[in-house]
Amino acid sequence: MPGPEGAAEPLIFEQSSPGRRGIELPGADVPDAAAPADCLPAAALRAAPPALPECSELQVVRHFTRLARLNFGIDTNPYPLGSCTMKYNPKVADEAAALPGFAGLHPHVPDAWAQGALELLWSLEQALCALTGMDAFSLQPAAGAHGELAGMLICGAYFRQRGDAERRRVVVPDSAHGTNPASAAMAGFDVLEIPGDARGGIDLGALRAAADGRLAALMLTNPNTLGLFEEQILEAARIVHAAGGLLYYDGANLNAIVGRARPADMGFDICHLNLHKTFSTPHGMGGPGAGPVGVRAGLACFLPGPRPAREDAPTEPRQRFRWAPGGPESIGRVRALYGNFGVLVRAYAYVLAYGGDGLRRVSGDAVLAANYLLALLRPVLPPAVDRRCMHEWVADGRALRDVGLRGVDLCKALLDRGFHAPTMYFPLIVPEALMFEPTETEPREVVEALAAAVREIVAAAAEDPDGVRRAPLGTPVGRPDEAGAARHPVLRWPG
Repeated sequence: MPGPEGAAEPLIFEQSSPGRRGIELPGADVPDAAAPADCLPAAALRAAPPALPECSELQVVRHFTRLARLNFGIDTNPYPLGSCTMKYNPKVADEAAALPGFAGLHPHVPDAWAQGALELLWSLEQALCALTGMDAFSLQPAAGAHGELAGMLICGAYFRQRGDAERRRVVVPDSAHGTNPASAAMAGFDVLEIPGDARGGIDLGALRAAADGRLAALMLTNPNTLGLFEEQILEAARIVHAAGGLLYYDGANLNAIVGRARPADMGFDICHLNLHKTFSTPHGMGGPGAGPVGVRAGLACFLPGPRPAREDAPTEPRQRFRWAPGGPESIGRVRALYGNFGVLVRAYAYVLAYGGDGLRRVSGDAVLAANYLLALLRPVLPPAVDRRCMHEWVADGRALRDVGLRGVDLCKALLDRGFHAPTMYFPLIVPEALMFEPTETEPREVVEALAAAVREIVAAAAEDPDGVRRAPLGTPVGRPDEAGAARHPVLRWPG
């Protein structure tokens, strides 16, 4: 029998009993299909059924319920994870996505049967255009990095159409998210990394040196991964455009400026948005996600299709919206069907719930919370670049060495005090980096409690560093051998 809550939970395989079933299916009422050997090569056929666990429904429900109680989640504890905006997801958005007309809609129904869903998608595109200044969006990409890849494919299609095959260089700052160079490389570009300046922004001298006839695009996050606004963004855009390149906006940090500044007004030509960050849809644990990609007018022809379209004079009174296929210049589908529809419903519900003024307050509160936390922690954790931050900030964790700690020690000790760890060791340009993002959804009391917990840990380490380095002590799993787990993972049941 499993032990009390907090004790080790047996694997589902260990609870298996031969012949036990959780469900009984009725006999098939259709003829048998052709024998597998007629459909698949012999090498692809199993000699025996897969060795899946055999458990009752009750066992399975209890097993996964117990596992869920061991998880650290945003519904139970603060999650100040920098660069990922792990803010609370409003339940009203979940309720909207669960409405039968949305949740039960088959993806292949005729357009006339999906008018509500098509109108929602069309309206969400218009909202995202208004918030970013872009002229058109595709909602197909299933995650932020997927949107990035779509954007880079659009960039490549644009230069191929122009017959400009020499433009194969994509410039990224050294503070960029790792997906930026990866997406550019996957789209066939050569990546050039350039350094930042003393204020944590892009080095314009290095950008000018890279802005020649080979430049295809500059990829920027603004605010960047140091949590700092790119003060010279207009000049950077001028340099890129003067060289004939495009400016790409990594929208991971739009949460800091939504309702206040628009990427298009800064000079960006292509952008992707992480709906799970700015627009508070589910995030983490492998999905689902959504990473819409938006473009200026001259690039709209390259967007993935189909996209929802509105008929101003519909031929059918009740069929005002339809799927419009991509044109000959489109990069084509990047996702089966049309993205993660439930996530898009949640994002639209969030936009409607707040409206323009509310979204402006969201970004203001996020920036206020981050700067308040920075001020509270500056005496024990100085920022990597000491200037006003946006929605997040990066601490230079080398200050912890004075009390015998590393960044990871502080993060583990925070778990024992009810706080998820900040992002550790990113961006790589900051030694012992700790990236904090309290988000706008946490009240002042939580921000103050987080700061007090950090100060308490530092004070405890000054007296007993070994005691802090043993943390966490109150979690289901303590300190595993993380290097060993990465190098020698056990990925399958040995039975």
